[in-house]
Amino acid sequence: MRHTISVLVENRFGVLARVAGLFSGRGFNIESLSVGETLDPQISLMTIVTSGDDQIIEQITKQLNKLIDVIKVVDFMEIEHVEREMILLKVAPKKEDRAEVLRLTEIFRGRVVDSGPTTYTVEITGDEKKINAFVELMKAYGIKEFVRTGKVAIAREGLKRKEGG
Repeated sequence: MRHTISVLVENRFGVLARVAGLFSGRGFNIESLSVGETLDPQISLMTIVTSGDDQIIEQITKQLNKLIDVIKVVDFMEIEHVEREMILLKVAPKKEDRAEVLRLTEIFRGRVVDSGPTTYTVEITGDEKKINAFVELMKAYGIKEFVRTGKVAIAREGLKRKEGG
């Protein structure tokens, strides 16, 4: 099962390497990783997506909590939260399909962030299903390239536990 784990860490040299080393040293895969400073520039927040059963995730969280620079670890599978990803996708539609690409971008609440004589670069933000659906639709119009961020997540107000969790 996929888990999104938030790791609040000291913003210091080598912390990312130690966290990544913890995963690789134990044979766990990081499927997605996003890191950025918080309001306090001395602290960063890592959002890590990984897979495993409850025992593996418990082992990962315990090992993360043992790292000196780790302040707090939260498994979002246990609480109500919002998560998002973003893609930048460059598509090269035929002349007759350009209007349809713009229409689909609007339907997905995206926006064109750059355009050239033969391409549009589109930004889409949303959950994983929305992103995947948009990418699948755009394949028919000639995707030239795309980049995808890692997942970011935040707890809903009150950190309410999920039903059954």
